[in-house]
Amino acid sequence: MPASRARPDDEHLAQEFGRRLKAARAEAGLTQEQLAEGAGVHPTYISNMERGYSSPTLGTLVRLAAALELDPAQLVQGLQP
Repeated sequence: MPASRARPDDEHLAQEFGRRLKAARAEAGLTQEQLAEGAGVHPTYISNMERGYSSPTLGTLVRLAAALELDPAQLVQGLQP
């Protein structure tokens, strides 16, 4: 059985989400470490998401949005595959 690979459209979504996350973090005046602490994740995970290397689970998305004082929809609204 072949190894699982991300689909190209999923990679694009991860990159766009990462750009949005980074912009929202900057707008909130938070460091990656502060956002990570607020969302209960490791700072490296924040870095990986912002660079499009990782995508959050639904639970993590909700915690990120709460730490940024945003509605979770604001981070994903309008994303296109």
